[in-house]
Amino acid sequence: MSPDVGSSKSLPNATPCLSYWQRTTRGFPYLFEHHLNPVPETSKYVIIGSGISGGLTAFSLLEAGVKAEDLIILEAREAASGASSRNAGHVRPDAFRGFSAYAKVHGPEQALKIIANERLVLEKVDDFVKKHNVQCDFNLTTTFDVCMTEEFAKYEAESLAAYGLAGGDISHIKLYEGKEAQEKTRIPGAVAAYEWPAGSSHPAKLAQFLLQSVIEQGAKLFTNCQAEEIKRNGDRWDILTSKGVVTGEKIIHCTNAHAAQLLPHLEPYFRPNRAQAHTLVPTPAFASKNALQSTFSLRYSLHHFYSLIQRQGDGTLVLGVSRSNPTLSVETLASRFSTDDSKFNEEIAEDALRSFDTLFPDFHLKQARHGEGLQDAWTGIIAMTTDSVPFVGDLGDGQYICAGFNGHGMARIFTCAPGVAKLVLGGEWSETGLPECFEFNQERLARLSNGELPSIW
Repeated sequence: MSPDVGSSKSLPNATPCLSYWQRTTRGFPYLFEHHLNPVPETSKYVIIGSGISGGLTAFSLLEAGVKAEDLIILEAREAASGASSRNAGHVRPDAFRGFSAYAKVHGPEQALKIIANERLVLEKVDDFVKKHNVQCDFNLTTTFDVCMTEEFAKYEAESLAAYGLAGGDISHIKLYEGKEAQEKTRIPGAVAAYEWPAGSSHPAKLAQFLLQSVIEQGAKLFTNCQAEEIKRNGDRWDILTSKGVVTGEKIIHCTNAHAAQLLPHLEPYFRPNRAQAHTLVPTPAFASKNALQSTFSLRYSLHHFYSLIQRQGDGTLVLGVSRSNPTLSVETLASRFSTDDSKFNEEIAEDALRSFDTLFPDFHLKQARHGEGLQDAWTGIIAMTTDSVPFVGDLGDGQYICAGFNGHGMARIFTCAPGVAKLVLGGEWSETGLPECFEFNQERLARLSNGELPSIW
């Protein structure tokens, strides 16, 4: 089935390109787990989607006492082949920038909780990696929001002031302006820069750790197993897959940008969005002791930006591109609303390199030797929701959802997935610790349908 442009009512593309993260983890022993085997006839718990969300939900369920033999994970392609293994490597909480936008949609109280939750997720990831000795190259560092225009510097200053005035904690945020911002970031054109704690990781290694852990406890992963439809069967659900029908008691949808394929009534609230990232091998000016120590969001406007991390081990730079860039052609901009991750866009790659050369002229990209500069380019699919926050919760009659991360999966999943696991096991929403606006319920859908919640689209 070919992806539907602009719709989350689609199966994952059968022939995706490989990201840098996937290309460097081809030795994962469970990459094609049970790819030739039929699904079992029944399973008490069925998780659909094997990314970090699905893997951590499974991990949380087993940690809470669920028997591993009662749980299976279905994956349409190879293990962890979706957005989790296609992102730009950030574990980057929003420290204040999104407050005003969230407040307009959900109110100041919820906006404060959204920002606080992202900060908590960074702590959760750090704790989890240390506790379980996860070899995912996690690097706890700082990040810079770099304002490349006076207009955006003004927007950021107003956002910080509004957040602080509402009671948000700004004690961990540092501001640099003018020459000091340029020296701190090594970006000659920087107008201002805000710095706060953040991290980076090898996301595919993190996803694969979660899967390996639950598989080795006895849970089963079925790869190349497309979940095509769900039908009611008494008090259970029949999941029709490409490997047969499995009847499940509790179904957890961790399908992100493809949520509406199995939950068509959610299609109006989800929109897939193609994002693109690139790796660059550093020139001497950015290698060894000259490597960047912090991560970056380099912003010309709210929707026109570039992201950057530099990996500690091999020095690889990972350069992401925003989803809305006024320098791109109308055709390229229109193509971003798609679930097609089979290839990257040449125009976006050219823009990314041109912009990188402008941002970091000391890199001397045009003088790069053979083997330096651009190495990889790939596409990943982000799941945007109409109110800018995830859908987490009880869908009713034994179905649950944990999806719609709006490009902030690594700043949200480590509270959302354990939260949905609590709900699956009978817990109340208050036990999840999540912002109330994340909860899936009919009231939220009704408010979105009636236009009571302003749409970000």
